[in-house]
Amino acid sequence: MSIDVAFTSFPVLTTDRLRLRQIRPTDAEALFAIRSDPEVREPYGREPQQSLAESQTFIQSLQATYERRDGLFWGITRKDEDTVIGSCNFWNLSEDFLCAEVGYELHRAHWRQGIMAEAVSAILAYGFTELGFHRIEAGPFVGNAASKQLLLKLGFTYEGTLRQRVFFRDHFLDQEYYGLLEDEWSSR
Repeated sequence: MSIDVAFTSFPVLTTDRLRLRQIRPTDAEALFAIRSDPEVREPYGREPQQSLAESQTFIQSLQATYERRDGLFWGITRKDEDTVIGSCNFWNLSEDFLCAEVGYELHRAHWRQGIMAEAVSAILAYGFTELGFHRIEAGPFVGNAASKQLLLKLGFTYEGTLRQRVFFRDHFLDQEYYGLLEDEWSSR
């Protein structure tokens, strides 16, 4: 178990309904459909993207992030289709401390179908079993009830609130922190 395996070739993961693969330049339009939706972006304290060029630039930054070994960013597709409907990722990777932060977003047309629980479960299993992570963290904003519900469903523990941590739209947002340890994951 070593983090090196993920940076030798990008890991493709499959679940019962989904395929998680590396984001490609040809995914720009599908990503823009997700990242331009205010209802998807606002719970993360992010403004919607305004142009396809922003998605193209974002995809380029993902490649650079991977090359620096700073993160893994999967595009989520249905097994029988290759169109990206969402994404999930590990970022803030710490090889020294064997931990990472998880993030995710999903096209609104696919909400409330268990897709994100299935996708994030797959990357959690990969992180703990293949990469040797000891801890995986998440930090949703206080108003993001769907994200908090997902994290609790997956076994994360609420660990505290960072008050007024992020400035968004002329005010500060509180950010909650959740953590999941490898032994908690494996005992589920």
